[in-house]
Amino acid sequence: MARLYMLLFLIQVVLAACALIGCLSAEDGATRALPRIAWVLIILVFPLVGSIAWFVAGRPAPADGPQKGWLAGGGTGPRRPAAPDDDPEFLKSIDERSHRDDAALFQRWEDDLRRREDELRHREGDPPREGDRPEV
Repeated sequence: MARLYMLLFLIQVVLAACALIGCLSAEDGATRALPRIAWVLIILVFPLVGSIAWFVAGRPAPADGPQKGWLAGGGTGPRRPAAPDDDPEFLKSIDERSHRDDAALFQRWEDDLRRREDELRHREGDPPREGDRPEV
C-alpha cells in the first residue's frame, strides 16, 4: 500500500511540475480564465487540483490550424530564428562587415607598400650624404 501512495505522490509532483512549467512559460495575457500569477498560486497551493485545472481551463488557447508538435510552437506571429547563425539578416551583416574590414586592411597594406617603395626610391635616387654610411 505504501508503494501505491508513493507512486501517486510522484505522479502528483510530476503533474504539478509540468503544470507550473507550462504556466510560467506561457506568454503574458495568453492564459485563459485567470492571470498567470493566480494560476501559479493555485498550482502551488493545490498541486493536484490546481494542475488539473490548469490543463483543463488555464492553458493558452491553441492557435488556428493543426498543431505540428510541441517543438513547432503555436504562435501566430512571425517565427524568430532559433540562433543568430540561422538569421539571414545577421549573416548578411557579418558578411558585409567582413568585406568592409578586408577592404580596409587591403587598403592599409597597399598604402604601406607604396610608402616603402617611395622610401626605397628616395634612398636609391639621392646621393649619399656626409653623415650617411655607404651600404655594402
